[in-house]
Amino acid sequence: MKEMAALAPGIPHRTEPIGLLINAVGILRQLIFPLIVAIFTLRDGPMFQWVFGFGGVAIVGFSLGLAYLRWRRRTFTIGDEDIRVESGIFSRSASSVPYERIQDVSLEQSLLPRLLGLVSVKFETGAGGAEELSLAYLSQGQGELMRRLVRERRDDQEAASAPSGEPTTDYGSEEAATPLFAMDARRLFTFGVFEFSLAVFAVLGGLLQYADNVFDFEVWDFDFWRALAEERGGWLFELGAYSQAVGAAAGLFGVFLVGSATGLARTFAREWGFLLERTARGFRRRRGLFTRTDVVMPIHRVQGITIGTRFIRYRFGWHSLKFVSLAQDAGAASHVVAPFAKLDELDPIVEAAGFHQPKPGAQWHLATRAYRNFSILSDMLLFGGAAIVAGVITALNAPEWVPLAIGIPLAIGAVSAFASYISWRFKRHALDDSQIVAVAGVLAPTMRIATRVKLHSVEISQGPFARRFGYATLHLGMAGGEFSVPGIPVERAKEVRDKVLETIAATDFSQLENQRRAA
Repeated sequence: MKEMAALAPGIPHRTEPIGLLINAVGILRQLIFPLIVAIFTLRDGPMFQWVFGFGGVAIVGFSLGLAYLRWRRRTFTIGDEDIRVESGIFSRSASSVPYERIQDVSLEQSLLPRLLGLVSVKFETGAGGAEELSLAYLSQGQGELMRRLVRERRDDQEAASAPSGEPTTDYGSEEAATPLFAMDARRLFTFGVFEFSLAVFAVLGGLLQYADNVFDFEVWDFDFWRALAEERGGWLFELGAYSQAVGAAAGLFGVFLVGSATGLARTFAREWGFLLERTARGFRRRRGLFTRTDVVMPIHRVQGITIGTRFIRYRFGWHSLKFVSLAQDAGAASHVVAPFAKLDELDPIVEAAGFHQPKPGAQWHLATRAYRNFSILSDMLLFGGAAIVAGVITALNAPEWVPLAIGIPLAIGAVSAFASYISWRFKRHALDDSQIVAVAGVLAPTMRIATRVKLHSVEISQGPFARRFGYATLHLGMAGGEFSVPGIPVERAKEVRDKVLETIAATDFSQLENQRRAA
């Protein structure tokens, strides 16, 4: 009852007042590092305590007061046809999203809002993955109620716009969900091992730029660290010539430990409790240890799928699955629905989305040899030109280094040309009665699949060299993503275009929506 009163239609509402506490913590978190730097920089100045104390209080007070005014002046209204948000302290602005444009409502909880029972409500629309509106913060019950109200009103509008006598689809309860994919702690640990990351060193490097203001010694003074090592670890230098090898091994081992720990921490924080379910409304994905996200992806909004991997994990049979969608997922147009899985684990998800992996008897088509030769020639000319420029510059300044200056670009060019040749042998595509598949990559292959009926357009493009040697690039228009097949013969490109357009022209899109929902 409290949630219903807080979301009464037609009345302006504000978000939860306790959300101001979260905003205050965010402001203080942004100010804490500049304050620390100011303390160590100005601590010896006259009247430091008074100036710093009054200045800090004034800045924090002004920031909190501004946040309070913004909260007071920001309201949202649940109308009959749209959701309207008004904001602004001195100049007012209003934005609204019609229910018919809202794909779904996703709920997100970072750590502090979860502790306070709050959620951030995000309205996902079909505007190229852009996020139209968001409300931070509502209570957990209000967020769930908001999602249900938006769905009901969107369904009512769609039912009212349907032709007379046409049956409408009852989506049923979201509670009736079928699990499709989940990751336990053991799977997360394995995933984290493969997510080796050195991002922490970049952060430490940035912080060390300000270390001179905190410490009484030069952080980048090599002689200081050498003297400290000789003082604390003299036994290492007693090894003589082996000391450098031992130090290098210890350094590499330390990098490995830090990188592995960083990868594990990031994986557990992002993917903890990962669960993908098939609900009456589509796919529901929940994940996150500190920031918990709850996203629903309607099946008919899935435009294509991408099955990818990486160099090392591919050797162990691990892949990831993404849905190409109009909705937004952490700033990207692709929703990760299975970040770390075996191929056979992906089959139920792929089939539930209306796709299928290529069958053993699929007819694969390679790019033309002319496309391969042009790629190799381009690499040779690029690095050959770089070798000439490097050789001339080196000859004028340090003639003894000319062989090395020329040899390095030529060696890189040879490796790049060989890689172009190998990648050509693995770049292929296939077309069946319902979908088109493209595969690329040697050490870490990526497979993209799109259904023919969901493609919007087909374009054949040719450059001067491609026109001369009879190949083209096929661009397939797909909402929310890009799909292109390069280097195929012109005749084959026209054949694919005609078959795709034939499928699109034979589809009654006025009936397709109800057919998808009923499925």
